Amino acid sequence: MNKVYNINLGGYPFVIDENAYDHLRTYLATLHRHFQHSEGCDEIITDIENRMAELLQERLQSRQIVTLQDIKESIKILGSPEDFSGEEDLFGEPAGDQSNAENTYRTGRRLYRNPDDKVIKGVCSGLAAYFGIEDAIWIRIAFALAMVSGGLGLPLYLILWAIMPEAKTAADRLAMRGEPINVSNIAKTVEEELNSLSDTLVEFGNQFASKKKSPKRTKAESPVPLRKGFMY
Repeated sequence: MNKVYNINLGGYPFVIDENAYDHLRTYLATLHRHFQHSEGCDEIITDIENRMAELLQERLQSRQIVTLQDIKESIKILGSPEDFSGEEDLFGEPAGDQSNAENTYRTGRRLYRNPDDKVIKGVCSGLAAYFGIEDAIWIRIAFALAMVSGGLGLPLYLILWAIMPEAKTAADRLAMRGEPINVSNIAKTVEEELNSLSDTLVEFGNQFASKKKSPKRTKAESPVPLRKGFMY
């Protein structure tokens, strides 16, 4: 007979047996050590925990207690740092081929609003990602034509805006593009977002500095115009 614990994972409450709890704690601690020097470490771990919670909810269904097998199967889908380096994994077993896990489980695309490529609310770019269209401009043109021709474009856009959730996390963005939601992809997505934000801030800082270096002349600094007939 094992002890059970009440835990909160990804914002969801779970009842988990002792062996499963120890396995999960070791896994999360290893991930934290691996990403502790990465930008966005906390966001990466949070997104991984959220995804783990989703996988456990899918497995539990009518059951109430998370077992060791549930944790192992979820880790097999998510992967671990050792899966990408080919070393022995954190539980002392040879690392498996991550590509096999990806082939056996793919999320399929999910419909989200894309906040990273939006003109108004990211509806068009979210639809483009869902249907595999590289450039969202074609969806935007279609909505514009619908608005001009029959007036249905605006109501349709507003309905989609209301029902489509925004892709807030790295896992949401991966699901929007139909990519496997695993440790490697979550970390890569978070780091790309942080690099993009950093580049934007640097560009903004350079623009601000350039404006500061070339101040406007005040009235007192303006050259005095020569009067007619004035002699030096």
